[in-house]
Amino acid sequence: MSTYEIDVEACRGRQRRLIAEMERRGLDLVIVGEKQNIQWLAGPHFMWFHEAVAALSAHGRLTLVAPNDPPEVAAADEVLTYEAQWLSTLRNDQRQASSEVLLEALSGRAPKRVGVESSTFGGLRELGGELIDIEADLYVLRRRKDTDEMAFIKKAIAGTGKMYERAREIIKPGISELEVFSQLQAAAVAEFGEVTTASGNDYQCGTPGGPPRDRKARAGELYILDLGPAFRGYFADNCRTIAVTTSTDEQQEAWTYVLKVLKHVEQTVKPGKSARELFQEAQAILAEAPLGVFYHHLGHGFGLFPHEAPHLNPHWDDTFEAGEVFTAEPGLYAPELKGGMRLENNYLVTKDGVELLTDFPLEL
Repeated sequence: MSTYEIDVEACRGRQRRLIAEMERRGLDLVIVGEKQNIQWLAGPHFMWFHEAVAALSAHGRLTLVAPNDPPEVAAADEVLTYEAQWLSTLRNDQRQASSEVLLEALSGRAPKRVGVESSTFGGLRELGGELIDIEADLYVLRRRKDTDEMAFIKKAIAGTGKMYERAREIIKPGISELEVFSQLQAAAVAEFGEVTTASGNDYQCGTPGGPPRDRKARAGELYILDLGPAFRGYFADNCRTIAVTTSTDEQQEAWTYVLKVLKHVEQTVKPGKSARELFQEAQAILAEAPLGVFYHHLGHGFGLFPHEAPHLNPHWDDTFEAGEVFTAEPGLYAPELKGGMRLENNYLVTKDGVELLTDFPLEL
């Protein structure tokens, strides 16, 4: 099997983990419609404009309803389809259409307790039985990444590596943000050998971030590139800051404090570490910098969605667990820094520490 093909047995393993949670919650059936949860359980990645739905019984039978045609590979016992387009026009009632096919397939089963995602299925009353919100449980189960998931994530991260290589070749005074965006997307596509399924957020020069503008880079500015291309649904999310021409002494001094935080993360994070405490420790380090302010989260988990647990954020009190991947993205911002800087690494939590997944240069 190719590294990037759907690993049916890995999907079945995730189904078994969900079945164990279903047993704990006393659920007869779980129905999911979020694309990320469907891919996590069954394997196929559906485009953003298509709606699919899947149901997993407590006995381990997975029914998948796919748009238009059955996927070539899926960890499903029953694959059904519905027409997502009529004469090539996308239907706006795909959620209803896919649900009707699923309800027909489930007719006669009469489950008593059904787990659903609150954000997707608020009205499956026709099925009968009590509807139980299990969306938060699915996010918890998705925290630990399996081997097949890590292969996709590492491929996505490799795409960012090629993007930064290209960025360091082309960034100079006079290049437009749109041109940088275009060339970096091409670098990721070349690495993937196929179109990306997401492109990331921040491509602005001289600001903390934002989408690319029809604006040219100026000498002395800092160019923050927070890149998040996704490969077959799995995201990367890391950041580098590149000086347009050469960096100033003030910029270099601020950079040393940002780097201190990343080193602190690598020295202190292990299973059981509080993500909230880590945020506070990073905040204290950055507060010592003579120039610049830090005003956003320190990082977050990622995978099939850009922001997952653990949340390196004082509004949550998550604890690091072995097998999850996360970002750490300290930054300092001030007008005197010509916008500011952010450095973001990706890590895998191991049984006794972290593994760095983004070994790209950190220099300005």
